[in-house]
Amino acid sequence: MQFVLNAQKREAQGSSASRRLRRSGKTPAIIYGAGQAPVVIELDHNQLYLGMRKEAFHSSLLTIELDGRKEQVLLRDYQMHAYRPQVLHVDFQRIDANKKLHQKVPLHFINQDIAPGVKLGGGQIAHVITELEVSCLPTDLPEFIEVDLKELSVGASLHVSQLSLPKGVTALTHGIDQTVVTCIAKRGAATEESGGAAAAASA
Repeated sequence: MQFVLNAQKREAQGSSASRRLRRSGKTPAIIYGAGQAPVVIELDHNQLYLGMRKEAFHSSLLTIELDGRKEQVLLRDYQMHAYRPQVLHVDFQRIDANKKLHQKVPLHFINQDIAPGVKLGGGQIAHVITELEVSCLPTDLPEFIEVDLKELSVGASLHVSQLSLPKGVTALTHGIDQTVVTCIAKRGAATEESGGAAAAASA
């Protein structure tokens, strides 16, 4: 999915200027990184807000059109109004096409309903993490990573090392093979099993 944002350079700065900008339907923002000077910009709030409602917007390369030029950036930080659906400020980081980046990518879990632990064992799927930090070149950045649960049984877990990552993508584990998802037995099912075992032992 491609996201393109139209931007203009922001001349006036400061809190009062930002408030006037927001009242006019704009959002103040900044672009930084890649060894270049930061640039303060303004964006159309509605276009930005609609984009931010999509999951992929937060993990994909974004294109900002500014002064007839296009820049590839990542969304790095943003501030929301305490109770209104309003984006107050956004930080974008420029991307160097030749340097690997670090980015958190959402996990999409598939085949949960046919997992043996659910379909046959009556278990429940517990998601331990829902996003994964990865390292890759900008062109290799995935919108999401699929986690296939078709072989997950009761009591079993999937770890980061077991995920099928796209070509050129490496998980940043920081030395820990973290659990991604596990299938736990329902409390009632566990009680029934223990009760059945006790009955068999006393027979």
